Amino acid sequence: MGFHLPGIRRVSFSANQASTKVVDVPKGYLAVYVGEKIKRFVIPISYLNQPEFQDLLSQAEDEFGYDHAMGGLTIPCREDVFLSITSSLNGC
Repeated sequence: MGFHLPGIRRVSFSANQASTKVVDVPKGYLAVYVGEKIKRFVIPISYLNQPEFQDLLSQAEDEFGYDHAMGGLTIPCREDVFLSITSSLNGC
């Protein structure tokens, strides 16, 4: 017996599509979309507790609310800013 979570879909790709698109997110990670070109990043969920990342989440809430047409967590900042923040969270 199972249950359905709204907004969650299982997607299958052909071998050619799978080589160009990463569809799996490992346990303990989260996919987010960032930048003007809406680039996808997979980040550790531990980032969600960090004050720097919570600022980004607040910006996303202000801009998109809780219902965004893309269906994923989209963070409204430039890619270079996002990379700088996540690099500091990695301890780089």
